[in-house]
Amino acid sequence: MTGRLYVVGVGPGDPELLTLKGARILREVGCICVPKGRQEGGSLALSIVKKAVSLEGSQIIETYFPMKRPDHASHRDELDSQWGEAASVIVDRLRNGIDTAFITIGDPGIYSTFFYLHDRLTEELPGLHIEIVPGVSSINASAARAGICLALGDDRVAILPASRALDLKKLLKSFETVVLLKVYRVFNEVRRTLSDLGLLEHAKLVSRAGMADERVYSDLSSLEANGLDYFSLIIVRR
Repeated sequence: MTGRLYVVGVGPGDPELLTLKGARILREVGCICVPKGRQEGGSLALSIVKKAVSLEGSQIIETYFPMKRPDHASHRDELDSQWGEAASVIVDRLRNGIDTAFITIGDPGIYSTFFYLHDRLTEELPGLHIEIVPGVSSINASAARAGICLALGDDRVAILPASRALDLKKLLKSFETVVLLKVYRVFNEVRRTLSDLGLLEHAKLVSRAGMADERVYSDLSSLEANGLDYFSLIIVRR
């Protein structure tokens, strides 16, 4: 009998933000699949789980997902190879009747690694039962910590990586709330645009939401761009 696959969002960093359902499933499954961005590094998702749930007796398997955009043929080939390898590892456990959980930071439906694997898994195992367990996203956690309401009534919200915001001025004029992820690479450009539109005082930057060294910045004008963390986002609320 094929095992069941659970995709569990473990929240942004605070182990107390792991849901009760997520914690229960992680205690019950026989195997936990852990994605990593670096082969030699650890897993943030696993470190969150270990603080909330006893994993004694659970099989932990690590899968490597290179942090690269598939813009070049060589990158696509490497990513395809790694995704295929990860899918094979999971399929092997499921075929042996082992219930397996794939953990992901934040919420599985928002920029997570799992959906790169979804089609491969269902092709290998037609009829596979996949249960997705939502988690608290960094967006929700950041808004809460910054004291920002993301939307009211008919307000519109845009969420996107800052580096892919090709027409940021248009977005900022069209949406009541704009959430810009991964701002560390383009912070100066974003700040300049906000200043040009008179929105600098309407923006807050949250770094490492839900983690022990979380920071919330209300004054972006004096913030140093150098050293901004990968897990940094800006919320602009008009």
